[in-house]
Amino acid sequence: MSLCDDTLLCNFPKCRTKLSGFAWVTACSHVFCDQHGSGEFSRSPAICPACSSALSGKLDIVRTELSPSEEYKAMVLAGLRPDIVLDISARALAFWSYQVHQEHMFQEYSLSRAEAQLKQMEKVLTQQNQSRELELTAMRGEIASLKKVMEEYKRKYSEVSERLMERNRQYQKLQGLYDSLRLRNMVVGVGERDTLPQPGHHDYSTGVARQATPQRSPQFLSLGSEADSRFFSCLEADGAKTFFQFSSPARERGRPFLKKH
Repeated sequence: MSLCDDTLLCNFPKCRTKLSGFAWVTACSHVFCDQHGSGEFSRSPAICPACSSALSGKLDIVRTELSPSEEYKAMVLAGLRPDIVLDISARALAFWSYQVHQEHMFQEYSLSRAEAQLKQMEKVLTQQNQSRELELTAMRGEIASLKKVMEEYKRKYSEVSERLMERNRQYQKLQGLYDSLRLRNMVVGVGERDTLPQPGHHDYSTGVARQATPQRSPQFLSLGSEADSRFFSCLEADGAKTFFQFSSPARERGRPFLKKH
C-alpha cells in the first residue's frame, strides 16, 4: 500500500477487508469497517480491538463517511483559520501515513512468517526425501537379492527337470523290461499247463497214476495292443526272441516220458 492508494483496510485482525461506505476511526489511529466497529464499540467501556487501548473520550471514536458529498466538503472546514485547516489536514495525513506504515509492517511480518513456514516445510521435505531415498536404496537391494534367489531357483528347477526327464527315461526302460519279463512268464506258464497230465492220468513209463496238482499262473493286467506292440519292439531292440521262438522248458522235460509202442 502506498500513499496514493485510495482505500484503507479494516484493522480488525480477522477481517482485513477494504473499507467502503462508513468506517470507525479511533484516537489511537486505527480504523475499522462498519460491521466490526458497530459490534466492538457498542460495549462500554470501549476498547480498541487492534491495540487494546481504552477509548473513554467523547471523540475517541468517530463514525465517518469515507465518500462525503460535495456539500459536506464545502462546509466542514469553512470558516476555520488557515492554520487550523492545515493542522487538521496534517493530522489527517499523519493518520493515513500511519495506516500505510502499519500495513507495510503487517505485510512484512506476514512475509517473514510465510518464509519461516516455507523453510520449515523445505526442511521437512528434505528429511522425507532422504528417508525415501534410504527406503528406495533398501528396496533396490532387496530386489537384487530376490533376483539372485530367483536365478538360483531357476537353476535348481532346471536341474530337477533334467533329473526328472532322466528318471522318466529309466522308468520307460524298466517298464519295457517288466512287460517283456511278464510276457515271458505268461508264455512259460501256458507251456507248463499244456504239458501237465490230466487228473487221474496213468503214467505209462512208471506205471504210477499221478494226480495233477493245480497250477496257478500269475495274474496280469491286460495292457492292450499298445502294450503288446511295445513289448515286441523292446524284444527286437534288445535282440531277444519273439513269442514263437521260445522253447518251453516243460516240453523239453516232457519228451523222455513219451515212448513209442
